[in-house]
Amino acid sequence: METYGLENLNIKNPSAVYRNMAPAKLVEAALRREEGVLSDTGALVVTTGKYTGRSPDDKFIVDTEGIHDDIDWGKVNRPISREVFNKIRDKVAGYFEGKEVFIFDGFVGADTECTRKFRIVNELACQNLFIRNLLIRPTAEELEKLDKFDFTVLCAPGCKCDPEEFGIHSEAAILIDYEARMVVIAGSAYAGEIKKSVFSVMNYLMPKEENVLPMHCSANMDPETKDSVVFFGLSGTGKTTLSADPDRILIGDDEHGWTDHGIFNFEGGCYAKCIDLDPEGEPEIYNAIRFGSEVENVILDEETREPDYADRSITENTRVGYPIYYIPNAAIPGVGGVPKVVIFLTADSFGVLPPISRLGADAAMYHFVTGFTAKVAGTERGITEPVPTFSTLFGQPFMPLDASVYANMLGERIQKYNTKVYLVNTGWSGGPYGVGSRMKLKYTRAMITAALNGEFDNAEYKHDEVFNVDVPQSCTNVPPELMNPKDTWDDKDAYDAQAKKLAGMFQKNFAEKYPNMPENIVKAGPKA
Repeated sequence: METYGLENLNIKNPSAVYRNMAPAKLVEAALRREEGVLSDTGALVVTTGKYTGRSPDDKFIVDTEGIHDDIDWGKVNRPISREVFNKIRDKVAGYFEGKEVFIFDGFVGADTECTRKFRIVNELACQNLFIRNLLIRPTAEELEKLDKFDFTVLCAPGCKCDPEEFGIHSEAAILIDYEARMVVIAGSAYAGEIKKSVFSVMNYLMPKEENVLPMHCSANMDPETKDSVVFFGLSGTGKTTLSADPDRILIGDDEHGWTDHGIFNFEGGCYAKCIDLDPEGEPEIYNAIRFGSEVENVILDEETREPDYADRSITENTRVGYPIYYIPNAAIPGVGGVPKVVIFLTADSFGVLPPISRLGADAAMYHFVTGFTAKVAGTERGITEPVPTFSTLFGQPFMPLDASVYANMLGERIQKYNTKVYLVNTGWSGGPYGVGSRMKLKYTRAMITAALNGEFDNAEYKHDEVFNVDVPQSCTNVPPELMNPKDTWDDKDAYDAQAKKLAGMFQKNFAEKYPNMPENIVKAGPKA
């Protein structure tokens, strides 16, 4: 039996080893092993058990002398010893004994000057299908030559850890050893842990080895000029939806690098949210859920196998992973020109941020570092009013280096290429969540179109004194009363109070997290 070098990972005596299987064979294997079922469109649908999202408390970085001074240690980047890592690694390797093993060998980084080779070793066929969809797939000729890898990921959801034995948080463990070039994932069947671990690796390697800015963003480009736009944003802000624009070419929906000659997708697929998926509002994503896609935690009708995308009984975080070529206008390979526009997306459930505002260089740095969005009442137990969420760089859980490294790289590129930056609120208007209504997707698309075609270059602006941003007063295909959020509120005093409250939250967060930030950037933020 061909083992493809698994013995070098101390994986001994597997019952079978499958490498880079075709999607149809992986689907067959997943069905045979009862890992999931097919939907009415042929997509493989699985449930992920108790872990329906990332588990940040279970993520650790091996603290060694060689990387200690590089890492921004704290609540996000938690240290673990090499000794404990090796014990859990050996436990996972031993767990594979006597089991079927699924390998995917592929690439990360569509720019060939920056490409890294990854080997992913899976316990589950469905997760191997997922990562085959998400990474860049080698040709048969490339696969034949692939024998040495920049990083290896071992993923065994069925291998549960003893938190007391290893001194970790729970039965799950997501461990990254940058020096040993290895990731170990145990105890969690949420496939996003694999994807985000790969992203965390690239976010460490790219600035240090390639002078490339890694970004948690989606991106698309003009089909003629190849000029690109990037969309930074946290979950639920519209990052994937807005990048899937039928009039533009999709570069990628989540993870990119910015080089001296343009941007490139780290991945070869997309990982989109399915909750409330609408075939009219998001036709590209809706139609990508077909044979070969891997769907997580979506409820199916028992008789028809038709998905109910509104069903939240398992989780709000229902997901689908599919290869990027399932999107008709995708760029293959995923490379584009220098971004002419950068969009920061926020879903403000306080209902007070403008729907779009122009940011100067200092304000752009402020909002990039801040990474604001808001949770809404009712989505989590105990949340009765909007709760601000500040995630540094719009991707704090995946950024191992100090925030200033990434922020300085973005600032340099914005100035070098005269890139325009806008803050876009895809959240609420006319009042906070529960009173106002969510900004319609067609209006957000119209404002982004205006930003891209230069309509705002000569527009009339009004300065918002509280949030310290410049707000265009008109936009084609957008009702003018929507441009200034206060105008949409019936109770103007309530708006003022809510705006000052949120501005104060911005200031408090910034003062606590970034006490050494230059004064010009501090002054570019909101003023309570």
